[in-house]
Amino acid sequence: MDIAGSVALVTGSNRGIGRRFVTQLLERGAAKVYATARRPELVDIEGVEVLPLDITDQASVTAAAERAGDVTLLINNAGIATQSSLLTDDLETVRREMDTHFWGNLSMVRAFAPVIERNGGGTIVNVLSALSWFAYPGSGGYAAAKAAEWNMTNAVRLELVPRGVTVQGLHLGAADTDIMAGYEGQMIDPMEVAIASLDGVQRDAAEVVVDEWSALVKASLAADPAAFYAQFGI
Repeated sequence: MDIAGSVALVTGSNRGIGRRFVTQLLERGAAKVYATARRPELVDIEGVEVLPLDITDQASVTAAAERAGDVTLLINNAGIATQSSLLTDDLETVRREMDTHFWGNLSMVRAFAPVIERNGGGTIVNVLSALSWFAYPGSGGYAAAKAAEWNMTNAVRLELVPRGVTVQGLHLGAADTDIMAGYEGQMIDPMEVAIASLDGVQRDAAEVVVDEWSALVKASLAADPAAFYAQFGI
């Protein structure tokens, strides 16, 4: 897919990886970029069309699909991290993770796949995580939701192939964004994430693994998980 001349919509555009996606799309010659956020007043990027969007609200998703009827490239980037325990935290907190990363992004795919198909085909990118493939203490809700979103991405890819819509799963470890505030480990520049993903869009990649950590985690899936989790002292 050519980025130049495309019409893109990015969720969670006001900061972090979403903001870098928007700026990269503009630099690569996208004809129009819809920059969306739950609080659209926080989007301050020139040259975009700002839309309010809460991906956990079906009415909001439907309204966005009606307003942005010319989209050919959808970037499902919006997300949350509650750092919830699956065993001890309130279940409503855990459900917020699943409502956002699984149900919210599935709602976006269902709403925009017909739009992209009507416009001659295009691409959907789901921003996933290395935590699609492992978990560590405090990441239970997020990791479970990302694992569900990963296989949802695989499933909708199969359904959308005959409709001319490519689906990319994008995996990364820790990126230097607000959502990772307080994290002391190594982090990558969020611009690297946007660049790697859009390079993948241009070659119709089904999956993009951005960093070495994500690649290591994925490679570990074929082995006994005890060996992988031993590095966490578990």
